[in-house]
Amino acid sequence: MTDARTGQILAAAFCEGKCAEFALFKRSRTALAALVVCLADSGYQGLDKRHAHSQTPQKKSKHRPLTDEDKARNRAISQQRIGGEIAIARLKVFKLLSERYRNRRKQFGLRFNLLCAICNLERTP
Repeated sequence: MTDARTGQILAAAFCEGKCAEFALFKRSRTALAALVVCLADSGYQGLDKRHAHSQTPQKKSKHRPLTDEDKARNRAISQQRIGGEIAIARLKVFKLLSERYRNRRKQFGLRFNLLCAICNLERTP
């Protein structure tokens, strides 16, 4: 979770092994304030049922292609989400996330949070 205005990383969630993004979000029980706008990618389909102010891009189906309005809305959401994607890219510079993690699982959370703090320090003026 990142702040759109500052680009800082606010929260991170992870689990052991592979897990879908939305399933991890549900498991983490992250509380979102009612007035906060949550921008997510298409992996979070169904987030609008849990949070009223969430926006996810529309997916096309085999029988229902996207209209021009849907494409424009998806493009607008993508332009707003780019800050979060840049934050993820800053984290992936570190070897901890770019390769398979082979150390103790208990220490992964601490190390990941330290990397987030380093990235946040770089973003502060």
